[in-house]
Amino acid sequence: MKRNEDTLLKLKGEDETADVLLEGRLTVFQKERGYRFSIDALLLSHFVRLRKRSRVVDIGTGSGVIGLVLACRFPDASITGIEVQEEVVDMARRSVEANRLEGRVEIRHGDIREARAMYSPDSFDVAVFNPPYRKLNSGRVNPYRERAIARHEIKGSLKDFMEAARILLKDGGIVYAVYPAQRGTELFCQMRRASLEPKKLRMVHSHPSSEAEFVLIEGVKRGGEELAVMAPLFIYGEGRRYSHEMTQIFNEIACPDGFAG
Repeated sequence: MKRNEDTLLKLKGEDETADVLLEGRLTVFQKERGYRFSIDALLLSHFVRLRKRSRVVDIGTGSGVIGLVLACRFPDASITGIEVQEEVVDMARRSVEANRLEGRVEIRHGDIREARAMYSPDSFDVAVFNPPYRKLNSGRVNPYRERAIARHEIKGSLKDFMEAARILLKDGGIVYAVYPAQRGTELFCQMRRASLEPKKLRMVHSHPSSEAEFVLIEGVKRGGEELAVMAPLFIYGEGRRYSHEMTQIFNEIACPDGFAG
C-alpha cells in the first residue's frame, strides 16, 4: 500500500505524530502526549482471523490502529470503528484517508453504551476491542483526558463492551479481545453474561519466567461450551530482544497472506 505524499500535511498541531507501521505500509496519527497504542493492539490484530467479506466492528477504536491493520491483512473485509472522543475520531479518520482506505474503513463517533441506537442488532460478523483495563476508582487517573478514557472505565466498562458486542454481532459471530491476565476471571464472567462463549485463549508473557500479563481471547455469540487453550506467547527471549515468535508475528502482520477461509 503506497502512502500519500501529503501525509504530513494531515497533521494538526505540533502535538501530533505520524507513526509508520508494517514496514512503511501504514501511517497512524496519534497525540504525542495522549493515549498511544502499544504492543497489545498489534498482538490482537494478529490474533484475529477473518473470513472473506467479513463485516467487522472495532469497539472503542481509539487511533483506529487495529482496524487499519486488519484492513491491510484482509483486503475484502469492511471495518467500522466506534469511538466516543471526537478529537480522536478526527485523527482516526485522517489516518484512514492517509492510507487510502476510505472505501473499506469507516470511523463513527458514538458511545458504545448506545450501540443499539447506532446500528441494527446482528449487523456484524466480527467484533474486536482493546477495552480500558482499569476500574474507574482504581489507581491514579491520568491527567490527560484521552489517556484517562483509554485506560480507565470512564466511558465504558468491560461489561459495556461485551454488551455492545452481543448486540452488534450475529448469532455465531466472533468476538476478539485482549485484557490483563489478572482480570481474567471478570473477562470470562462478562463474556458468558453476554452470551459470548469463550472458545480460544492465549496467555501473553514478557519472558518465559514471568507471570502472564495479557490474555488474548476469542469467543462466539451463543457458541457451545468448549475452550482451546493455546501455547503461551513470550514477547521477549534472551535479554530484551524480541522472541523468535514475536519476530514472526511482526513479519506476518507486515506481509499478510490472506483469509482464514
